[in-house]
Amino acid sequence: MTIRPRKTPLSWCLVLAGAFVARTGSADAPAAAVDGAVNSILARTGVPSASIALVRDHTIVYAQAYGCAQLDPCRRATPAMRYAIGSISKEFTSTALLLLQEQGKLGIDDAAGKWLPNLGPAADASIRALLSHTSGVRDFWPQDYDPPAMLKPVAPKDIIARWANQPLDFPTGTAWQYSNTGYTIAGLIVEKAAGKPLFDFLRERVFEPLAMKSVYDFDAAPLPPGDAVGYMRYGLGPLRASAKEGRGWLFAAGELAMTASDLARWDISLIDKRVLSDAGYRDLTGEIRLTNGAGSQYALGLDVKLRSGRRVLSHGGEVGGFTATNVILPDQGLAVVVLTNQDATGASGQIADSLEKLLLAQAFPVDTTALAEARRIFDELRDGKIDTTRLTANAKSYFTAQALADFHAGLSPLGKPKSFEAAGYSLRGGLVTRTYKAKFAQKDLNIVVRSTADGLIEQYTLSAE
Repeated sequence: MTIRPRKTPLSWCLVLAGAFVARTGSADAPAAAVDGAVNSILARTGVPSASIALVRDHTIVYAQAYGCAQLDPCRRATPAMRYAIGSISKEFTSTALLLLQEQGKLGIDDAAGKWLPNLGPAADASIRALLSHTSGVRDFWPQDYDPPAMLKPVAPKDIIARWANQPLDFPTGTAWQYSNTGYTIAGLIVEKAAGKPLFDFLRERVFEPLAMKSVYDFDAAPLPPGDAVGYMRYGLGPLRASAKEGRGWLFAAGELAMTASDLARWDISLIDKRVLSDAGYRDLTGEIRLTNGAGSQYALGLDVKLRSGRRVLSHGGEVGGFTATNVILPDQGLAVVVLTNQDATGASGQIADSLEKLLLAQAFPVDTTALAEARRIFDELRDGKIDTTRLTANAKSYFTAQALADFHAGLSPLGKPKSFEAAGYSLRGGLVTRTYKAKFAQKDLNIVVRSTADGLIEQYTLSAE
């Protein structure tokens, strides 16, 4: 199958200073806000470097790198450097299997034992269960460091022989538990069905068609000189160069390295559905349900969540010396890629959270008029009063003399908020719902404001966070 055309033409835009540049050439947002957010988190956490790429309107609008890709002496990070992406590799392994399904070479509901012999209890688990971490197959790497055995080479079949032959941690489909072993099995199934190495299959079917020219098999060998160096630390001690896992341990589960921009190219292809069929994307991104009906918040190599009414696909990755976070809002055409060169740290996730908020603020600007009104009402309630001309009949009935007295008694000791910011937007019951956060020295408040189409306030409630 060939890669499908993009839904809209793309103008690849790499901006390294100044501001985001839209296709019209006008400034979208100051790059200084992005740079400041990343540099602040790197300084706070002590992580040596980060490389980022931001996608808006199906286009890379900003790519930049910060800090030292190598320490002592510092070699500055650049956007052209590769970082290991760890378990973000899993969505590529899942894609390989879905491509093979579309070719009629396998079915992802096939039992794993149909493809590989001597799987023991894992033989009856489906490929889908392996990819969704619902197989019950025991994970060979639950630690956030490399045990001694993992510094030596291993054949993937030997990982399977040891861990897949252990009793299942739970009956397949009844629970969710992360398992790298499941992906080792899945990777060998790709190679059996495709008749070639997993990395070669992905290069031919995904990386080359999407012009992802930097992708590197990090399982096969350490990154070459010129790319980022991975670091670790014991507790809060000094940064030290991290050891590299032996060949075989990262196969299919965490084997890829690339630039942030190339991972962003993959994100754009996922947003535009360019690699798989519609059915394939439903399999790749659809939440898996357990046998008891509970949602797992996981698809096939992707976390699936709903945040503020928006569908979010994401995944983190960690291997020796590197952590990464990839966040995609496919329905809004947005994505955030963050790669860092230190393991066992949450810095990449913190950076991704900050940059996602900045992207959303640009794509969905805050209604400053509504924000000002919400703050004005807050100040009134702190003083035990409210302007009833802005309220619906229901809201007028809510704000009784007792209610106003209680608002005054609860809010007046807090004084003026240190900050009052918009936090969310949604629609419900024909009303516009806006949420805000007010921060004080000793307490944070969540505020929910619902208003009618003509702007009257139907609800103004708050609670302690």
